Amino acid sequence: MIKLGLTGGIGSGKSIVASLFEVVGIPVYVADTESKRLTNTSPVIRKELSGLFGEELYKNGTLDEKRLASLIFTDKETLNCVNAIIHPEVNRDFLQWVAKQQTPMCAIETAILFESGFDKCVDLSIMIYAPSELRIKRAVARDKVSYEEIIRRIHNQLPDEIKKERADFIIYNDGKQALIPQVEKLLAGN
Repeated sequence: MIKLGLTGGIGSGKSIVASLFEVVGIPVYVADTESKRLTNTSPVIRKELSGLFGEELYKNGTLDEKRLASLIFTDKETLNCVNAIIHPEVNRDFLQWVAKQQTPMCAIETAILFESGFDKCVDLSIMIYAPSELRIKRAVARDKVSYEEIIRRIHNQLPDEIKKERADFIIYNDGKQALIPQVEKLLAGN
């Protein structure tokens, strides 16, 4: 089975490309969604996060996502500690998910493909690229947060230039180039 890794910065359009993959029958593991599920269900993650931040991080058995976000997006070292707890569990879960797929190709969608090491689990890395101002505009509208909050999140991600260098394929979601022909070209090459 060929495993594809979809990545790109916040607001780049990863989810749109993932949807196009699903339309043509390629199942997609959405790492952000699955990591949120795992932070609530994985005993390993819960124990480690509670050990780091205290039991009050979980309210009524559910992770206080706003509190965790306020802790990790203001301190790079804390973010790295949390990632070191969550990423191995997401990686394990992804590989278990892959083993259950019955298709010749599947994908993982994650903003942090390279930062997390998930790129080592895929056969082809695909970056969804959009200019930063367009990404910021999209993310502010979608997430209903401030410009400054989006900028802070962007600074916690690998710069686009580095992702472009490391990616095997780039899909441009800049509003000028159509996505479907780019996805078709990518899939025709595999």
